[in-house]
Amino acid sequence: MLDEIRERIDAEIEELTHELNVELPERINKAVEHGDLKENSEYKFALERQGFVQARIGQLQQRMSELSKIDVDNMPADRVGFGSKVRVHDLEMDQKMDLTIVAGDFMDLDSGQVSMASPIGSGLKGAKEGEEVVISLPIGERKYKVLKLETLPQQMGVAKD
Repeated sequence: MLDEIRERIDAEIEELTHELNVELPERINKAVEHGDLKENSEYKFALERQGFVQARIGQLQQRMSELSKIDVDNMPADRVGFGSKVRVHDLEMDQKMDLTIVAGDFMDLDSGQVSMASPIGSGLKGAKEGEEVVISLPIGERKYKVLKLETLPQQMGVAKD
């Protein structure tokens, strides 16, 4: 999972760097050629986009730094945490869901990815297989049972018994 996240971040950084160094300067130069920059919306948009791209690259570089600090060897192998794959049973709705706990930037609800910062992600954090947890959601409290748990250390084959 960590390698997948790193690859996605690297790909986005590469794409944004190309936009910042190649595409945006071309757009800015074209806009400058049109004259009167005070009323030139293309110029203003290009500058705003340039600022956004620079900020996003900074965020992604920060995320890469944070990922490099994750020590899988010292993560609990028996509790829900970052990277865990979890099968839960919503006891009220009598539905089972497969979830993967991910960082906020890479959440994809359609594929069952839930951010650690979300109500479900933070509510499941620290839970063990077989445990029931009560999670406060915007629609009210829900009770979930952790049916199956595969932690990141287990997935990577570094779990200590």
